[in-house]
Amino acid sequence: MRNLRFLDLSFNLLQGNLPIPSFGVYFLSLSNNKFSGHISSSFCNASSLEILNLSHNNLSGHIPKCLVAFPNLMSLDLQMNNFVGSIPDNFSRSNSLGSLHLNNNQFEGRLPLSLTHCKQLQILDVRANKINDKFPNWLEGLPELQVLILRDNEFYDAIHSSKTKHPFPMLRIFDVSNNHFRGSLPTAYIKEFKGMKNVDFVSARPNYLENGYSYYQESVMVTLKGVDLELVKIITTFTSIDLSKNMFDGEIPHVIGELHSLKGLNLSHNKITGPIPQSIANLTNLESLDLSSNLLKGEVPLALADLNFLEVLNLSQNQLVGEIPKGKQFDTFSQYSFEGNLGLCGFQLSKTCNHDEGKLPQPALSSNDKFGFGWKPVALGYGCGMVFGIFMGQVVFLTGKPKGLVRIFQARPKKQAKRTRKRAHQNQRRVN
Repeated sequence: MRNLRFLDLSFNLLQGNLPIPSFGVYFLSLSNNKFSGHISSSFCNASSLEILNLSHNNLSGHIPKCLVAFPNLMSLDLQMNNFVGSIPDNFSRSNSLGSLHLNNNQFEGRLPLSLTHCKQLQILDVRANKINDKFPNWLEGLPELQVLILRDNEFYDAIHSSKTKHPFPMLRIFDVSNNHFRGSLPTAYIKEFKGMKNVDFVSARPNYLENGYSYYQESVMVTLKGVDLELVKIITTFTSIDLSKNMFDGEIPHVIGELHSLKGLNLSHNKITGPIPQSIANLTNLESLDLSSNLLKGEVPLALADLNFLEVLNLSQNQLVGEIPKGKQFDTFSQYSFEGNLGLCGFQLSKTCNHDEGKLPQPALSSNDKFGFGWKPVALGYGCGMVFGIFMGQVVFLTGKPKGLVRIFQARPKKQAKRTRKRAHQNQRRVN
């Protein structure tokens, strides 16, 4: 079959060793069968391959280095097998690779640095392996990378940027959950995720990641709303961040509120402290928010009740206090969204909020206080008056001149009577 160019045997019950394609075949899909054994080195003769899908089989052993060096290869899918060893580090400088699916195998070691040669790479999925490495910040310069999934591995240390001017400019799905990352949340990256900031509602029909073959759809597995979902078609408007099940600490950065197209945010099972930032209320497209099992404090922002698309909320097992916001979406959430916060109250927890709680008790007024003052001010005034009276009496006694004081007090009523008679006389003249 020397003229064979396209071969698709996927979703059958075929078993045994893999068939060896000849040179000239550019599309080969043997996925979802029961093939077993190793990939033969004879595969290296099929250097014309553009699409190679061997996923969901029982293949094992090491993968030939030649597979990642094919110059025209656009999609390599080896997920859901039993491959072992390290990932080959000979990706060609002039390759066309757009998607690489190596997830759910037993790969070890580090990610290959030669992935930086893949300037057209859009999808990198290595989840559920045994990769032991620091965060690959050297990937941040890939201009087309939109999906980066590193979850369920043994990545470690803090996530730092390599000072690229605009890191991960197109990234839409960022999943590094269930690793050993620590330190602060990657604020430097979050503020640069331009692919998660723009919201486009104008498009007449949804857009999907493309690989040059309209009949071959890329797919990835994501965790959204607490459920593992396979995105058979990766729509470009779907955006999510999953940093859960690590050892991140510090506070949630306020810049996260700038990711307006974000649909899923999972920061659960870390050591994050501080309050829930008010800026999260700006994520008006958010459908799932999980901040559970952290050390968050303060009150739940009232503005979160305005997130109309929010379907799943989990704030449980924190140190939040105060009243749970009422109305809209918040009235649909159960106790499981808030349990484990001893200071929270609301109908979801069957705990009534005491709005007077925490105020100092006001002392009751006694019978002596009904006029606004008690016996102490009265005694003070009486004492001062008595001292002043004794002083004035002593002055009069020593000077022997009380007549001056008498004239002063007698002159006042005389002058007042004279003014009264004068006013009466003037009024009488006006009447006449």
